[in-house]
Amino acid sequence: MLRPAADADMDAVLAWRNHPDVRAVSLTRHVIAPEEHEAWWSSTKDRDDREVLVYERHGVPSGVVTFFDLDREAGSSWWGYYLDNDGLTERGELLPAWIEIQRQAVRFAWDELGLAELHGEVLDDNAAVRRFNKRNGFEEIETDEREIDGERVVVHHVRATTPRETQ
Repeated sequence: MLRPAADADMDAVLAWRNHPDVRAVSLTRHVIAPEEHEAWWSSTKDRDDREVLVYERHGVPSGVVTFFDLDREAGSSWWGYYLDNDGLTERGELLPAWIEIQRQAVRFAWDELGLAELHGEVLDDNAAVRRFNKRNGFEEIETDEREIDGERVVVHHVRATTPRETQ
């Protein structure tokens, strides 16, 4: 289940984002300080061009989905997500949660936000996510090289379009 993030979720979202496995596949890899996170949280929650949702698995907060650069009029947005890797691993639910959060987020984009296009970015060496994206209708439409923490990395811009025939 996806639900709007609440202030009570702020600390958990920061802990999930700072997990080494999440940072390793992110476009920013530094440990985010509580002050930096609080500033982001405060500036994000009331913006019309953002949606921050908490993913709950069996009633337990287990991840976050962020839609940003959300343009409801144009029907497009960028997005990203990450999970509570430690908690889900302890419960033996990391893989099914990873599958479920993406599927729920994409459905939310189409059904709740009414989007026609959903954009994201994935690192070239994140092969599992690249394969999963393709299985879920995302295509790699552009590739570029960026510097992340002093390292040159290849980043793929991915896009999915709504399966609706009424576009």
